[in-house]
Amino acid sequence: MNAQRVTRRLRLTGRLRSGLRGWGGVGAMAAVCALAVAFALLLPLTQSDGAASGGEQRLAHGTQAKAEDCPDPQNQSLSPSGGDGSTPNIDRIKKDRRLIVGVDTNSYRWGYLNPNNVKGELEGFDIDLAHQIAKDLLGDPDLVSFKAIPTNQRIPAIQHGDVDMVVRTMTITCKRLKEVAFSAPYFSTGQQVLAPKTSTITGYNDSLAGKKVCSAKGSTAYDNLKVDRGDKIPASTDISTQVPNQLDCLVKLQLGEVDAVVTDGALAASQAAQDPTVELKGRPFTHEFYGVAMKLDAQDLVRQVNRTLENYIKNGGWQASYAKWLHPTLDQPGQKSDSATPPEAHYK
Repeated sequence: MNAQRVTRRLRLTGRLRSGLRGWGGVGAMAAVCALAVAFALLLPLTQSDGAASGGEQRLAHGTQAKAEDCPDPQNQSLSPSGGDGSTPNIDRIKKDRRLIVGVDTNSYRWGYLNPNNVKGELEGFDIDLAHQIAKDLLGDPDLVSFKAIPTNQRIPAIQHGDVDMVVRTMTITCKRLKEVAFSAPYFSTGQQVLAPKTSTITGYNDSLAGKKVCSAKGSTAYDNLKVDRGDKIPASTDISTQVPNQLDCLVKLQLGEVDAVVTDGALAASQAAQDPTVELKGRPFTHEFYGVAMKLDAQDLVRQVNRTLENYIKNGGWQASYAKWLHPTLDQPGQKSDSATPPEAHYK
């Protein structure tokens, strides 16, 4: 049974998220979607189940749930040094003088279109990292083309060569390691409960008894809810509400159609920053790591990205980006989030 639970928890999850502070609700999403179309950054979008998941952990100890054939998926990347000197992927990028990166364009403070930016440029934590990779590869942080990729199209976009890499809050999982290559982890987070401030819900616990909880179709959030109902959460919890995109859960919460949302905590915090009537409830109940995803055979590019990550963390670039984009939503007064420290890299 434990192996079955681990397998379920490593399923793919979809998340398309919100836009800008103070724009909460349906109007926010309509505006952001319009902007995304206007700037013509999108690949063809399809509403379908996505792919972002992470094994459940006891967060205090950072011990990630393991599939028997894939212990610690976040530690399976290649070291920054080494290799045979052949760099076909990097050579192609340098020849084209353009790095193509798949990103999100409606995730507040991660990758989003800010209407107050007169240049119409993408902003956020993931966007900063993509610019840094372009700078290290091509000598110019602006030699990057962004393509908006829906959650469920991240892996196909990589495999089909539509993008060189995806930098889009993408969780490293054992299943995905069979489909794409990942960098070392660049961010750690976990799933949490989002609910109105006035709610009696206190977290992923008995306070969900009789409550209606929303999650994205095919997501790890729903898999956890399904497995944990009657165990970690009451059997009376209604988990039937599933939506194509995680952002739709926030709308349902604002409309009073559900009592709570279960999703990734780092992204839920950004949604809470948009809508002052909601907040995160309780501690994260999973632990997962984001990585930069590339083709399985792009060993040269993986090593280069890991070199960038090492330097980015060492020279303070990671911390500066965190302070600018994520500190306002993740850190509490006088208390830093568990995500405020970059994860330590361990290579295979």
